[in-house]
Parts: sequence; structure tokens; C-alpha cells
Amino acid sequence: MFGIDGTVLAFVVLAGFSAGAVAYAFLVKQISNEKQVGKRLETIKSAETDRTVVKASRDRVAEAAKRRKSVQDSLNDLESKQKSKDSLIKKPPLKHQLKQAGMKASPETFYVYSAVCGVVLTIIAYFAGAPLIVLPGVLLAAGLGLPRWFVSFRRTRRVKAFLNEFPNALDIIVRAVKSGLPLNDAVRLIANESPEPVKAEFRRIVDSQQMGLSIPDAALRMSETMPCTEASFFGIVIQIQSQAGGNLSEALGNLSRVLRDRKKMKAKVQALSMEAKASAAIIGALPFIVSFLVYLSSPGYLLPLFNTSVGNLILGCAAVWMSIGILVMRKMMNFDV
Repeated sequence: MFGIDGTVLAFVVLAGFSAGAVAYAFLVKQISNEKQVGKRLETIKSAETDRTVVKASRDRVAEAAKRRKSVQDSLNDLESKQKSKDSLIKKPPLKHQLKQAGMKASPETFYVYSAVCGVVLTIIAYFAGAPLIVLPGVLLAAGLGLPRWFVSFRRTRRVKAFLNEFPNALDIIVRAVKSGLPLNDAVRLIANESPEPVKAEFRRIVDSQQMGLSIPDAALRMSETMPCTEASFFGIVIQIQSQAGGNLSEALGNLSRVLRDRKKMKAKVQALSMEAKASAAIIGALPFIVSFLVYLSSPGYLLPLFNTSVGNLILGCAAVWMSIGILVMRKMMNFDV
């Protein structure tokens, strides 16, 4: 009985092992195929992921290249426009000079005032006892030189006042844009609240916008009435931001910081050149002081310089040489920052 049971049990075990071996023989290939299929799926998924990453990278590169090209085209366009406006900034006609000086007079009115000024000062010089040979020079200087010098003086003073207040106006625009206000409202805020001449320049932008001109184009035209590089920078920043996009508050903040650094550098250069200016003032005033002291001690010693033709020639040559020296020293002390 035990032998039969052992045989049956052995047969059953062998049959089980045989069935397991047959099943393993059939299933191993299927399991291997499934593993290969899984590996292929993983490879396909990774390839798809790689293609997606590569495509996204290519899209980013293409977008960056497109934006770079847009910025480059904008800069080229702005450069061409700026070159056409350089003549209006460096050597503007009289009409633009009057606008840049903040004067409302027309060129015709300016010519009338110049003629009146020349005639009046010539008459005053005649009654003051000036020689007749000097009167034409007085007429030319008073009719042509003095009025234009006055316009240039007003123009320079207005530019300085603009540069003192312009960084503050940019900071106000930056804070307004960061708080959520549109650029139009920020510009109107400056046009209503800032002191002159910043108020007048931004008022021109608002008026141009009301007449149909966009803010970037109106800002780019600010350099026509305000002849300084800072106004050109502002117009270029607004124009580039409108065409290429970007963070306007950050761009204007950087511009404000650059303008303040330029202002500090100018102040530093002016402080360093004060010694040379004081020396030039002393050297320029020394001949007049010495002449006055000599006249007080010996009144007749210097009279030949004024009573004789040779003395007048010496005075004229001395004045020319002294003027040349003053101009050279002034050129050496003035630095463009």
C-alpha cells in the first residue's frame, strides 16, 4: 500500500514538475516578449519626451531669436530716425531753438526784436562817445550776437532744469506702472503735477496723443524740444518696449538709475575742475586788476594805449590773444559725460 502510494505520489510530483516545465517553456517567451514590449514602450515614451523637450527648446530658441531680431530691427529703425534728428539737436534752426528755450516768439518776432536791440544799443554807444568805426561792430554784435546768446542761455538753463527733475518723474512713472496704472495715466500725472519744464514736455506728449499720435512716437519726438541725450534715451526705451515687449517698470527704473549716475558723474567732474576754473578766473582777471592799480598809482602811464593808434593795436592784439587763451582753457575744463 505504501509502495503504491509512493509511486502515485512520485508520479504526481513528476507530472507537476512536467506541467510546470511545459508551462514555463510556454510562458518564458511570452514574459520575455512582454518585457521587450515594455522596454519598447518606455523607449517610445522617452523618445516622445525627448522630442517634446527638444521642440520646446527649439521654440524657445526661435522665440528668443525672433525677439532679438525684433529688437534689432527696432534699434536700426530708431538709429535711422535718431540720425535724422541729430541735426535738429546739434544745429537746430532758429524755430526749434526758440522752442527749446521755452520761448513762444516766432522767428519773425525774434528778428524784429534783434533789429530793435541792435539799433538801440548802437545809439547808446554813439551817445556814449564810441568812435564811428566801432559802431558797425556794435550793431552786428547787438543785433546778431546778443539775442542769439540770450536764446542759447535760456536753452541751456532750461535743459539743466529738465535734467534736475527728469529722474524724479521717471521714478513716479515706475511706481505708477508697478501699482497697476497704465502708461497713459502715468504720463498725464507727470504732465499735471511735475514742475517746469518737465511738465511742459510731458504735456506735449499728452497733446500729441490726443491728436492721434501714439505715446512711443510722441516720446521719441521729445528730443526735438528738449535737446539732451536723456530725453532721447526715454523715447528709445518707450519705443523698444512697445515693439518688443518686456517689463516697462524695470526698463524705466534702469534708465532713472543711469540718469542719476550720469548726474553724479557730472557733479564729480565739476568739483574736480573747480580748481582749474578758479585758476583761469584769476589769470583772466589779473591784467585788468594790474591795469587798474597802475592807473590809480600813475594815471598817465597807460594813456598811450588808449590815445594812440599803436596803443589801440596793442590792446586789440592783447584782447584777441586773451580771448583765445580763455577759449582754450574753457575747452580743456569742459567734459562731456
